[in-house]
Amino acid sequence: MSGYQWQDGDLILSCHLQPKAAKDEIVGLHGDSVKIRITAPPIDGRANAHLVKFLAKQFGVTKRAVTIISGELARQKRVRIEQPGKLPDLLAIEKH
Repeated sequence: MSGYQWQDGDLILSCHLQPKAAKDEIVGLHGDSVKIRITAPPIDGRANAHLVKFLAKQFGVTKRAVTIISGELARQKRVRIEQPGKLPDLLAIEKH
């Protein structure tokens, strides 16, 4: 599985975001990124805020533990998830 790397216990996730989707879900791979669909529109930062909330729930962390590192205004984003409490089954990520 590509699209992620571990860094001192934190997970760095490369995401390809699809806003205005029918439902929130992690779809799988899109090139070297993890494709994520979210229902929020890409207006006034709503998609980014929704992505942070969705990833926090999926990985069992607080919203404060999820940070968009790069790609704030793009579909391609890099996200840091600090010390994830759980890992979504679809990603099958091995912790190193």
